[in-house]
Amino acid sequence: MVFLQRPGGQSQFSVWNSARSVPDHALSDLLGDIAANPAGDYSIPAMAARLTMSPRHFTRLFTKQVGTSPGRYVERSRVEAARSMLETGQRGIARRCGFSSTETMRRAFLRQLGVPPSAYRDRFRTAG
Repeated sequence: MVFLQRPGGQSQFSVWNSARSVPDHALSDLLGDIAANPAGDYSIPAMAARLTMSPRHFTRLFTKQVGTSPGRYVERSRVEAARSMLETGQRGIARRCGFSSTETMRRAFLRQLGVPPSAYRDRFRTAG
């Protein structure tokens, strides 16, 4: 069982809890795909091409409807996916979540959660 919202006073990390409802169906589908496959190519040119928009227009639309830049959203989604894998004790997470290296994942964790992945794993992993 996975909580969309953590019980009690625990911090809320879910990108789904903080994302706005998006009226554009194509953009909504893209957000679902980012969550389902965080390792995909989510560069601005690739996402803009998928929605048949210019990169500039895509960035403006995304930021207006989602409330954050595409890059920040993708990073938060990847951190959330990695966080979930760390909680279950999985290994080799960085590339499976779309990070180019473990160092890139570490930096993203520090930006998003304020702790490195190793400290997160030690604090939040389930007892085995």
